Amino acid sequence: MKLLVLVCTAALLLAPAAAQASERHPTQAELEGEVMCPVCGTTLDQSNSPAAQQIKRVIARRIAAGDTKSEIKDRLVANYGDSILAAPPHRGLGLLAWWLPVAGILAAAALVGAGAWRWSRAREPATSAAPLDPALERRLDDELRRYEA
Repeated sequence: MKLLVLVCTAALLLAPAAAQASERHPTQAELEGEVMCPVCGTTLDQSNSPAAQQIKRVIARRIAAGDTKSEIKDRLVANYGDSILAAPPHRGLGLLAWWLPVAGILAAAALVGAGAWRWSRAREPATSAAPLDPALERRLDDELRRYEA
């Protein structure tokens, strides 16, 4: 258990460093998965259209020039608009696109939980059956004895 905690802590401490390295030294494959082809609407790594090939060449030149990931993406957004990015930006209406599904899932979970709680409280407790009339009980016993034999 202690080893698991240690490994998780180390991973959390190294994650920002890895993200920073990715920002400073992006790879072609990384950016191709985060940029959309304006012609076919898929990411560049899935597209072979001439427009996608041109954008791939621009990315390769910018990486060779030493641009950061943000600088490359900013240049592409300036040329093609926000729709060039595979993920919406983390600001303005793009922020709504990130948080709206989370809010919907939380609201649905709350509704299901409240419904389950009400349903479990609405059930009536089991009541014991009223005692049978002695004559009816005697008749039932006689009938059961006939089927036992």
